Amino acid sequence: MYAVIATGGKQYRVKEGDFLKVERIDGADGSSIDFDALLIAEEGQVKVGTPTVDGAKVTATVIGTGKHPKVFSFKRWEGGWSKIRGHRQQFTQLKITAIQAG
Repeated sequence: MYAVIATGGKQYRVKEGDFLKVERIDGADGSSIDFDALLIAEEGQVKVGTPTVDGAKVTATVIGTGKHPKVFSFKRWEGGWSKIRGHRQQFTQLKITAIQAG
């Protein structure tokens, strides 16, 4: 059985036991978070929600938070000067603990 969830402007295909890095979510380490399921697939049968499947939810446990590696952006302008900027995106690591079909 697998499900599709949406968080942080992205969609993820998950199954029970998966580890997942998503955009930062507020939550203490070890806390539980529920997501609505956009799609549930189970034993060859697929349920697609409009926009979510009624009664279906995915439960995840927060493992920890962190930052991805730094990404640099370099811009050069006329006149002989340039600028370098960096960004480190924050993430939350989750473990999918349960998928409940509705």
